[in-house]
Formats: sequence, C-alpha cells, structure tokens
Amino acid sequence: MEERHLVRIQDEDGLRRETSSGAVVNVDTDAWQAARERARAAQRSRDALRGQAREINNLKCEMHEIKDMLQTLLDR
Repeated sequence: MEERHLVRIQDEDGLRRETSSGAVVNVDTDAWQAARERARAAQRSRDALRGQAREINNLKCEMHEIKDMLQTLLDR
C-alpha cells in the first residue's frame, strides 16, 4: 500500500491535498464531528416532524369517526 502524503492547502487550516491523487482531504476532526452532529440533529428534527404529522392524521381520523357516530345518533 502506498503511503499517503498530504500537503497543507494555503488559507485552509483543516484541508490537505493528497499528492498522489490530488484529492482534497479534510483533516479537521472537530469540524467533521460537528457536521455529523448537525446531520444527526437534522434527522431527529425530521423524525419528530414526521411523528407529529402522523399524530395529527390519527387525530383527524378519530374526529371523523366521532362526527360519523354523532351523525348516526342524530339520524335516529
């Protein structure tokens, strides 16, 4: 396996360029961890919103059932 050689990119503290492939590599682990946590938080937020939408839809269905039952009682 070839050894990776990384060269600092000017004015970019957390980035290095791999000399063999020219790829830009992020070596700022703190920024990487922060980005992962932001992604997790966004996923939790989306999950919560989906859960709230499901609950609202369940309540709508229950209200519809209640209205149908009341209408049935009134029709008698």
